Amino acid sequence: MVYSKNKIHIRPVELKDKQILAKWLSNPVVLEYYEGRDRPFNQHTVQEKLIHRTGGVTGCIVEYEGKEIGYLQYYPLDKESKKKYGFSIKEENIYGTDQFIGEAEYWNKGIGTELVQTMMEFLIKEKGAKRLVMDPMIWNERAIRCYEKCGYKKNRILPGNELHEGVYHDSWLMEYVEEVLLK
Repeated sequence: MVYSKNKIHIRPVELKDKQILAKWLSNPVVLEYYEGRDRPFNQHTVQEKLIHRTGGVTGCIVEYEGKEIGYLQYYPLDKESKKKYGFSIKEENIYGTDQFIGEAEYWNKGIGTELVQTMMEFLIKEKGAKRLVMDPMIWNERAIRCYEKCGYKKNRILPGNELHEGVYHDSWLMEYVEEVLLK
């Protein structure tokens, strides 16, 4: 999968990316929002958890104006995730995404919004997604604002959804329904 729009280029993660991913995921500024400062990654952890994926998860590197700035993963929801989120097991083409910008100097410039919109377009046009979901922790207001700008709506709170820095945090189930794009 390779997908580009405007200044965003999304490409599959490769073994050669383990060094930059380890750099981002050992930075406390990034870990405060993604994975947690108590769980820094090294190259081995990156290779194990982000490069050699299973379960239908596709990992990608995000480039902006030709510079590697972040990571994104997307996946079709499996039966357990559909149940957890309150969707019918029979409902098809629901995709989830997770992403972060690892280069903090690119934060608060609208690039995250552009990234999410680009990925939404890819999943709807190329994968036939009818619903997109994310589950940011409720305290991550910057991410929630970004997703809302892209058309995601808060559906419900998922209690104790994510272990972050030793504490289980509530998350918002946020969703985007494809029909909204057609209006």
